[in-house]
This record gives sequence, C-alpha cells and structure tokens, in this order.
Amino acid sequence: MRSIRRVVVAGLVGGAMTLTAACGGGGGGNGGGGGGSAAKADLGAGAAASRPAEAPTSTAPKVSKAAVSIEPKAGSVDVAPNAIKVGATGGKLTTVKVSDKTGKEVSGTISADGSSWTPTAALAVGTAYQVSAMAADADGAVATADSNFTTLTPTALAKASDNVDNDATYGVGMIVSVEFSKDVKNKDDVAKGITFETSNGTAVKGHWFGDRRLDFRPEQYWVPGTKVVVHYRLKSVEITPGVYGGDRDEPFTIGRSQISTVDAAAHKMTVARGDGQNSEIDITSGSEDHPTWNGTMVVMSKEGTVRMQSSTLPGMTGAPYDLQVPHSMRLTTSGTYVHGNWWAKNSIFGGDNVSHGCVGLKDVEGGGDSTSMGKFYDSSVVGDVVIVKNSVKKETLDPSNGLSGWNLPWSSW
Repeated sequence: MRSIRRVVVAGLVGGAMTLTAACGGGGGGNGGGGGGSAAKADLGAGAAASRPAEAPTSTAPKVSKAAVSIEPKAGSVDVAPNAIKVGATGGKLTTVKVSDKTGKEVSGTISADGSSWTPTAALAVGTAYQVSAMAADADGAVATADSNFTTLTPTALAKASDNVDNDATYGVGMIVSVEFSKDVKNKDDVAKGITFETSNGTAVKGHWFGDRRLDFRPEQYWVPGTKVVVHYRLKSVEITPGVYGGDRDEPFTIGRSQISTVDAAAHKMTVARGDGQNSEIDITSGSEDHPTWNGTMVVMSKEGTVRMQSSTLPGMTGAPYDLQVPHSMRLTTSGTYVHGNWWAKNSIFGGDNVSHGCVGLKDVEGGGDSTSMGKFYDSSVVGDVVIVKNSVKKETLDPSNGLSGWNLPWSSW
C-alpha cells in the first residue's frame, strides 16, 4: 500500500505568483519484503513520472530604457518658484505629482511627446514640495524618480499700484493702468500674473508702456453693467531678479455709457449717453498756437478746482496766466483737461478756439452747478470717453499719455 504526499511550492516570478505541484512515491507499507518489491516495480514502471520536476525559471525584472530627471535636486533650498523641471528621456512621462507638505497638489501638464511636465503657474514662495514622477519606455518598462525641495522666501518686494478703487464704478472707456515700483524684467510672467474676471466673459489684454507700466483694456469699450474683478497673483512671480510682488483682488463695475465727441473746428461737443439723452454743448478748444490733441482720451480723474499756471507749460507763448479753474477733469498726463472757463467772453464758446490745449465749457468763478460745465462735470465719471477731432494739431495723441490706449489698434495692443 502506497501513500502519496503533495508538496506545493509558491514562487514569485516576474512579479506574478506561480503555483507548482510535485508528486513522489514513498516507501513504508505494512512491512515485509513484498512491500519493498512493489516499491521497486512502481519505480521501474513509472520512471518518467518520478523524475524530479524542473526548478522554476527565474526571470530578472526588465530594466527600463526610460530615465526621469527632476530639478531641483533633493534637499535643495531657496529655490526660485519657476525653477522646477521634470523631464524624461528614452520614454514618456506617465505620472507627475508635485505637492506641498499639506498634500495640496500643483496642477501641471505633460507635453504631447511626454518629454516634459510644466506647472500651470509658479510654485508658492517659502514652501516645501515633494515631487514624484514616472516614465515608461516603448516596452512598458517603468522608471521612477523623486525629489524634495523648498522654495525661497522673498527678501525684496516690488509694489504694484493701479488706478482702481474697490467697488467703484467707472465709464465704458476705463483702462486699468498698473505702475510698478521697480523695473520689470520678466514681463510675460508678470502679465500672466494679473488676470481679469468679467461677468459677461469680456476678454482683457495687457500692453506694456516702458518697463514699469502695464495697461489693460478690452478690444472694444466695456459693456455697461459689466462687473469686473482684477486678480493680482504676483506673490510668487519674480518681477526682477530676486524681487517679487503680492496678491490681492480688486472688484469694480462699469456704469452707464457716456461718450463725448469734441469737434474743434465747429467749437461743439456732442455728448452721447446710453439712455439716449444726448446733448450738444458750445466749447472752446486749443488755439492754433496751442492746439488740442486729436484722438481718444479717457477721464483720468475729477479734480475739482485746479490752479493752472502758464509757467508750468514748456514752450508756452502768449500772455501768462495763473487761474483757479473749476470743474477740472484730467484727460492726459501732460495736462490736457476738460474744465470750466469763467474768464472768457460768452461769444468765445461755440465761436472760437482760444485755450492752451484744454477743452473749456462755460462756467462761473468758483464753479456753478447749473452751468454747462457744472452739469457736464456732475454727469461724468472716471473712465468716460472724450474724443477730439478736427483740431489743427495733426498728430494723434500718444497712447501712453494718460489712459489713451484706445488710440492703439487691438492688433498692436
């Protein structure tokens, strides 16, 4: 009588669990030589079956042809927020995970060819990050890499100030002008760090005037009633080497439409309002010696009574003056205003151009609420449009003079 013993051997081959079974005859019957003879007969008859089983073949893990690179290297400190680079050679990136110590992941995109990963935005300053990346070669063999580093804490900041007040209401020609306290070297990164959220999907684009000024406007005048939020995300943006900005949000609203067109040759200004209540006002504009700029301007500020002196104007000719000018609204940085005029004769308005470049409307000394200029001043807001045409001055106003970016075609903006 035979007993059969089964042995199950478990082996892990190439990452998979393989089960093998081995059967062997054993001695040990009920004693006596008969048992031994039977055992020998069984061995002779079943020689093939009793041959030792072959040992499992061991397959070494495949070495991936892909290689993953991560910069900065593990343990790096004072890393610039835009310095992270993840790449792959000999294969394609399949997974990239970048997260801070709280587990918050950084969004990013793997390139179409799988050779690199780019974060959606710069990393935060003063933050520790962990990076894990995986790539696979053409055979599917995987390579991985890890890193950890800490971004720098800024020691120098650049202030970004603008012409917008929180929750204020502006005219349809409003241009948001941002001034930086230091020259900006990384203009593309800075422009991307200032975005506009609009209630009706209006797209806004920025344009640089020099190294410190960035103006924003839509392609056409704003639609009345549009709600806008300016998002500043410059805390982790390097404005100039070693200098960073700050984060904040600024909401404002576009009010009713008011577009005024000055015809310098006719000495008239037509005021077109969105509610259809249009009007025509007699004016006086710049003389032949001091003509008003042609072009589209925007009310930059309502300044009330302003002292205006001929001594402040370079190249000023004619009789000197020193006047307290009521209801003054600035149109250009260089000093063009639309304002009240109480010193000229009544016949001048609608009949002649005698100013030193400004647009004057009839007013009284100290300013009157019921005068032409008083009414116009009260109906106006910062951001209103004032267009001048038919002035004897041939040149068009420079787009950087005041909020005059509407004089620049959208294709060049």
